[in-house]
Amino acid sequence: MTTSKTSSFYLTETVKLDLASVSGTIAQGTMDIGGLVNIASSEALAVEQVDFIWQVSDNYDAGLDAVAATNYTSIAQLTDSNPGTAFVRADDSNLIGSGSLNVDVPNNVATSDQDFFPDNFGKLSESFFAVNDNLYLVANIAGNAAVTTSSLYCTVRIKARIAKLSKQDWMALAITSTANSD
Repeated sequence: MTTSKTSSFYLTETVKLDLASVSGTIAQGTMDIGGLVNIASSEALAVEQVDFIWQVSDNYDAGLDAVAATNYTSIAQLTDSNPGTAFVRADDSNLIGSGSLNVDVPNNVATSDQDFFPDNFGKLSESFFAVNDNLYLVANIAGNAAVTTSSLYCTVRIKARIAKLSKQDWMALAITSTANSD
């Protein structure tokens, strides 16, 4: 049986796509959660909700059309195993959440989607349980665009809590987190 050891709290990580980043550029950030995961007492990080936030310029005050002169897309993923600067398929057991930003510059339209459901996991028993020491945020810029006028930042905001699992559940999660789909 899973029990909550803490109330909900928030963790964040940000990656930056610098000026002059060309289409296909991928940035990665690492969030150290080793101090929150305890093997000896079967404690894991229970991820309850994942949100992706995009901001533009080093002052975080520009519109999404300030990144590039043409249409662009940015994709972000949060995983609990290190993909390097790559993305994982949706059937990968280490994928916690993903989202995308699509910007149509000439028509001044931007859409942001969470494309891995559920990004809001609900009750504690429905949380994504992370037992590794790190979480990884990967984001890119793609399309015909290059980052030409202002940097693009992607922040992941995670609502989580510490949960105590049974020894069997903790071991099953540890095994699952190392058995990726290809």
